[in-house]
Amino acid sequence: MSKIVAENMLQGGESGQFYDHQRVQQSMQMSQASAYSSPTLGQMLKRVGDVRKEVTGDETPVHRILDMSETSSMSQHSLPFILSFNNLTYRVKTRRKMTFPAILRRPPVTEDDPIPGENLFTRTKVLLNDISGEARDGEIVAVLGASGSGKSTLIDGLANRIAKESLGGTITLNGEPLDSRLLKVISAYVMQDDLLYPMLTVEETLMFAAEFRLPRTLSKSKKKLRVQALIDQLGLRNAAKTIIGDEGHRGVSGGERRRVSIGIDIIHDPIILFLDEPTSGLDSTSAYMVVKVLQRIAQSGSIVIMSIHQPSYRILGLLDRMLFLSRGQTVYSGSPMNLPHFFADFGHPIPDSENRTEFALDLIRELEGSPGGTKSLVEFNKTWQNTKRSNQNLETVTPTHGLSLKEAISASISRGKLVSGTTSDIHTSPASMVPTYANPFWKEMIVLSQRSFTNSWRVPELFGIRLGAIVVTGFILATMFWQLDDSPKGVQERLGFFAFAMSTTFYTCADALPVFLQERYIFMRETAYNAYRRSSYCLSHAIVSLPALIFLSFAFAAITFWAVGLDGGFSGFLFYFAIILASFWAGNSFVTFLSGVVPSVMLGYTIVVAILAYFLLFSGFFMNRDRIPPYWIWFHYLSLVKYPYEAVLQNEFDDPTKCFVKGIQMFDNSPLGNVPNALKEKLLNTMSNTLNVKISSSTCVTTGADILVQQGITDLSKMSCLWITIAWGFFFRVLFYFSLLLGSKNKRR
Repeated sequence: MSKIVAENMLQGGESGQFYDHQRVQQSMQMSQASAYSSPTLGQMLKRVGDVRKEVTGDETPVHRILDMSETSSMSQHSLPFILSFNNLTYRVKTRRKMTFPAILRRPPVTEDDPIPGENLFTRTKVLLNDISGEARDGEIVAVLGASGSGKSTLIDGLANRIAKESLGGTITLNGEPLDSRLLKVISAYVMQDDLLYPMLTVEETLMFAAEFRLPRTLSKSKKKLRVQALIDQLGLRNAAKTIIGDEGHRGVSGGERRRVSIGIDIIHDPIILFLDEPTSGLDSTSAYMVVKVLQRIAQSGSIVIMSIHQPSYRILGLLDRMLFLSRGQTVYSGSPMNLPHFFADFGHPIPDSENRTEFALDLIRELEGSPGGTKSLVEFNKTWQNTKRSNQNLETVTPTHGLSLKEAISASISRGKLVSGTTSDIHTSPASMVPTYANPFWKEMIVLSQRSFTNSWRVPELFGIRLGAIVVTGFILATMFWQLDDSPKGVQERLGFFAFAMSTTFYTCADALPVFLQERYIFMRETAYNAYRRSSYCLSHAIVSLPALIFLSFAFAAITFWAVGLDGGFSGFLFYFAIILASFWAGNSFVTFLSGVVPSVMLGYTIVVAILAYFLLFSGFFMNRDRIPPYWIWFHYLSLVKYPYEAVLQNEFDDPTKCFVKGIQMFDNSPLGNVPNALKEKLLNTMSNTLNVKISSSTCVTTGADILVQQGITDLSKMSCLWITIAWGFFFRVLFYFSLLLGSKNKRR
C-alpha cells in the first residue's frame, strides 16, 4: 500500500486534526474497507504543508489539510501502476589502449571482456548485465552504487534514453510493453545538472513550464493556481520572486535550484518520474528536503525512480525500494529494512552504530577490489531473493487488481493525473490516450518567444555591447569616408566602404553563436519529453532575433548613409537599410545554424571567422567575377557577402546620367595622374583627333553603369540580390531545424 500523504499537522483553529500513518491503518483495519487511496498531485497540493517548515523551521505558510469529508467522494482504491524491467543488458564498444607488446599477442579474455567478436583495436564493455526489478506507484525506488556502477545508465535505459537496438531486455508497464511515445507523455526525466534560464524567477520558470505542459483549454488563472500550489509543495515560497541566477548573477540556493528543476518536470503530474542523482552537490538538509518532496510526489500516485550516491540515515527512511549495482550487476534488490538481514545472511552483519548504506557500499567496494570481485555477492543475492519469494509467496494477490494499462491510465486521468490534455477513452490504444504535445504550434511559439524576450531583456548589457560595436564601427566608417566625391578616387573609396560595411554586418552577427550553445541542453531536456516542437523553437528563435536586427540595421544605415554621401535620396536610403537588414538576417541565421552543429563556443568562433573571411575573399571586391578561376567560381556564388555587396553597388551606381569620370580625371589612377593639367588637355586633344571623338575636360567618360560593368556586376538586379540574401537566411534556418532534428536525439548508442 502507498504511504499516506497527509503527514503535516493542521494549523490551530482550522480543523484540529492530525493524520498519521498508524491511525489510518487502524481505521482501515476497523472498517475492513478498501485501502485509502493516495490523492493526486492536484489534490495533494491543497493539503500538504511546506516541507521547508517541517525540516528547517522556515516561515513559509503551511497549507491546511482537507477535512475527510472533502475527500469522501474520491475513489478509495489506489491506482496500480507497476513498471517492470527484466534482463536489461547494455554493452558499448571502446578502443583498446595499444602498446607494442599487445600488438604481438592475442588480447586475453577477462571478466570484463566476455563478449566474442572483439578484435585487436576494440573491446566490449558491459554497462548493464541482466538487471531486473520493478517499481510501483506510491513508492520511491533508489538505485545505488559507486561511481561507474551503472546507476545513471540504468535510469537512462528505463527512461528510453538508450537506443532500442542497443538495450537488451524488456520494460513493461502493468505487464504491457511500454511504447516510447507513450512513455514521453506519461513520464518526466530530471537531469543531474540544473538546466534553467538564469534570469527568470522561480515563479516565472514554473509558469512557463505550465504554459508548455498544461493544455490551452486550462485557463490562465488555473495555471497560476497550480504553479502557486506547486511552489508551496516544493518549499519555494520565500524564493518565488528570486531569479535562478548564474556565475555572474546571485540567485537561489543549490537546493532550491534542484527543487525548481523537479518542479518544471512534474507540473503536468506525470505517472513516472526519473531522476539522475537529485541530491548530488547538496548539503544533508537540502538533500533531505528534495527527497521528502519526491516522497510526496510518489504518494500522489506516481512512480519515482532515482539514482543516488550515498543517502543519509534520514533519507534512507524515505526510500521504499533499493537497488544496489556493482559494475552493471545487481548485488541487492529489496526494501531498506531487509538490508541488515541480507548482509547478516551473507556473513557480514551490519553494526548497529553504522549507516546501512555506507556499510553496504564500503563492502561492495572492498569486494570489487578483491580477485573474485562481487561475483559471490551477485550469486548470493539471486539465491536470497528466490528463497525470499518462495517463503513469502507474494504472487497470491494480483497487485494490479486486474487493470490493463489502458484502464489504469484512463482511471488515472479521471483522477487528475496527466493533465496535459488527455482523454479517458479506454477504447483507444494507450499511446493514443494522451496527445503528443499539450498545445498547438502557434501557442508554443508565443510562449517560447515570451520566455526568450524575458530572459534577454534582463541582460541588456549583451545587446548594449552589440549596439555599441555597430555604432562605433559606423562612426569610424562615417568619419573615414566623409562625403566622398564623384571622382575616380571617390569610386575606389566607395567600393572599399561597401566591402567593409557589408562584411561588418556579418562579423557582428557572431554574437548569436553562444545563444543556442547555452540553451542546447535546456532545449534537449524539454523536447525529449515533448514540451514543445522543434519547429516551434526554430521559428520563435528567429522571431525573437528580428527586433534587435531591425534596430541595429537602422542605426548603422542612419549613421553611414548621409555621412558618406551615398546616392539615391530617401528611396536609396530605404533600400540601403533593407539590404543591411537582410545581411544581418542572413548572417544571424548562418551563425545560428553553426551553433546547432559545433560543440563549443571556441570552435564555433574559429569556424565563423574563417568562413566569413572566405566569403569576403570571393565576394567580387578583391577580384572580379570574370577573373576568378573556374575551379573557385562555385564559392563566389556561395558567398553571403557577394549579394549584398552587389546590391549596394547597384543602389549607388545605377543612375546612367551620373558621371564619375570626366575628361582629364581618367588619368587620375594612372602614372599620368601627376602630369600638369595643360599637358593632360593636350593628350585629350590628341586622343580626340585619333578617335575622331570630341573629348574635353568636361566630357563624361565613365558613368555609374560603366563602373558596374567594370566590376562584373551584370547578371543580377539589386532586388534579386536582396531577395537572394533574404532567402539565404531562411535556408540556414531550415538547416538549423534539421541540425536540431538530427542532433538532439539525446539517446545513447
